[in-house]
Amino acid sequence: MQVPQNAVLLRAFIGESDRHDGGPLYEQIVMKARAMHLAGATVLRGGMGFGHSSQVHTAKILRLSQDLPLVVEIVDREDAINAFLPVLDAMMPGGLITLEKVQVLQYGPGTIRQPARLT
Repeated sequence: MQVPQNAVLLRAFIGESDRHDGGPLYEQIVMKARAMHLAGATVLRGGMGFGHSSQVHTAKILRLSQDLPLVVEIVDREDAINAFLPVLDAMMPGGLITLEKVQVLQYGPGTIRQPARLT
């Protein structure tokens, strides 16, 4: 699979305890992204955070949270990400989704591309 140099980064900010179809939401998002042949997905666990409710979730020993913040990141062509958005929307009961344009310098083995000039 080839990812164009100018791509889109999707980030879904969710909680570790969020669920969909009987399983962890983050797993369901990654598996659906794979089924839709997106370039790849990564789940990052945060040590501390808060969201819409302003409730702080932390991994500190004295306040061990069962709902640590997670970020699912997916980078692909803009059209592939746009096709995934309605699917993601149907899966997420809440949370935050962001998109940003990114430059892909390397995907898989090979030579690192030269970055495009910023204007």
